[in-house]
Amino acid sequence: MSKLRRSDRYYGWAFVAPAIAIIGLFLVVPIGLALYVSFSNWNGLGSPLGNSSLVGTENYAAVLTDPGLAQKDFGTSIRNNAYYVLAVVPLQTALALFLAVQVNRRVLRGRGFFRTAFYFPSVTSSVAITTIFIFLFTASGAVNALIGWFGVNGPNWFADPRGVIHILLAGVGVTSPPDALAAPGFLGVSGWEWLSGPSVAMCVLITLAVFTTSGTFMLIFLAALQNVGEEIDEAAMVDGAGPVRTFFSVTLPMLKPALFTVLTLGLIGTWQVFDQIYLTGRGAPGKTLLTPAFLAYDTSFSELNWGEGAAISFILFLIIVALTLLQRWVLRDRDLGRSGIRRARKADARLHALAQQAAANTAVGAAGAEGVRR
Repeated sequence: MSKLRRSDRYYGWAFVAPAIAIIGLFLVVPIGLALYVSFSNWNGLGSPLGNSSLVGTENYAAVLTDPGLAQKDFGTSIRNNAYYVLAVVPLQTALALFLAVQVNRRVLRGRGFFRTAFYFPSVTSSVAITTIFIFLFTASGAVNALIGWFGVNGPNWFADPRGVIHILLAGVGVTSPPDALAAPGFLGVSGWEWLSGPSVAMCVLITLAVFTTSGTFMLIFLAALQNVGEEIDEAAMVDGAGPVRTFFSVTLPMLKPALFTVLTLGLIGTWQVFDQIYLTGRGAPGKTLLTPAFLAYDTSFSELNWGEGAAISFILFLIIVALTLLQRWVLRDRDLGRSGIRRARKADARLHALAQQAAANTAVGAAGAEGVRR
């Protein structure tokens, strides 16, 4: 028996060896080389191992601590991307959950059509959709024509670098920063610039992201909703809970794994935005569309500063990992320890009682119907 198990182990390694080799050659080795480049002065010619020398943390210091244009651009990109994440992730999650609930209703006719229609933007080329949005949001585009019917003069969306918070402050007469916010601050960006909010141009990309990603996350929520037993909702309603209370107190907690998945994928995707930035002006207007992912590309391929570009990439990687771990901690299961076990048992008992009550009501209803037929 031990020989058979040993041979099975060998066969197992033989089957997974090609996959390990491919992953190691095309994923692990490139990541290792990129990490080496981030600590070197490689000029992009030849192999990084034979045409460069180690410079320590100079590339990281250039974008994190050394005052200058590199630090200012990196800080600006972090500010822009942070506002993008704060707007896109909640909006796309809420919209995806709302759409999933609607297309999961049995009373909705043509559910298959609506599911396909809502998901269709997610499978369409990002280049094509971005190009369409550029035409829609030009100064003479359809969006400005639409809001012009209401007497509003729309901005030149992709050429307006003003932050929405600055626009609102200007509406109440605040047009210049106080002295405390005027000096360069974290990552070379002043406090006034940190508080600018997303630019008008960035608002277009936020709309674009929510439009194109909500359909994918809708399917994740829809699959989770279909795994929620109808008897649970029926038992909650019999117990006196209305539709809203049932959704937030019963259905939504049962969607926690799907919610964690959606938030994680949304967080990673929004910090890696690149295509839309490249197509809409490479960071213009006024670098208000600049993101770390595009900055890493531009620093490497345009400025030929490969070490600094690789450093930006790994800093972005650490940001994504840190925020993902923070999100996991926030959404962790807090039912730990003896008290947690007791709470879990009480919750299971309540759910069991609700299920029994629903079954009893169903039995009574069936008996009543049988008596009427007799």
